[in-house]
Amino acid sequence: MKVLVIGSGGREHAIAWKLAQSERVERVYVAPGNGGTALEVKCRNLPVPGSDPASPEAQEFLADFARKESIACTVVGPEAPLAEGLADTFTKAGLAVVGPRKDGARLESSKAFAKDFMAKYGVRTARSNTVRTLDEALVLVAEHFGGKAQGQPIVIKADGLAAGKGVVITDRADEARATIQE
Repeated sequence: MKVLVIGSGGREHAIAWKLAQSERVERVYVAPGNGGTALEVKCRNLPVPGSDPASPEAQEFLADFARKESIACTVVGPEAPLAEGLADTFTKAGLAVVGPRKDGARLESSKAFAKDFMAKYGVRTARSNTVRTLDEALVLVAEHFGGKAQGQPIVIKADGLAAGKGVVITDRADEARATIQE
């Protein structure tokens, strides 16, 4: 069988490497892949138009490739293509895909949505506040550092995908304000 792995990071390399070890797997395509995946036996990197698997044109290209090559299963590693609906595109085309549809990917792509979801369904999570404007965020920082939480760190998370870098933890009001204003 042939398998397609979407992504270019270490996670996707590990997935492709493990899949390639199976006697049942004839070929693993990695789109776009990386230097490491290019060296793996049974793995072939697949250039993606525009190099962004999340783009609509790349999604269509990947679905067409999977159909033409009789790909048995596609594994989507990165969050961005899932958030942009890659699994939906594959599902609509009748292709097997591992990864949530766009609506399920919102749990990862939107911190605000995830917090609302957890509150609605009774999933325990840390207390949080969601703000929509810069002014609301600055007021929240002033209240945090001027109130009972004084001396306690504040966690600032941007809503949306941030490649694992969207969180700042600080116990300084000036750093919190600067982070928010970025």
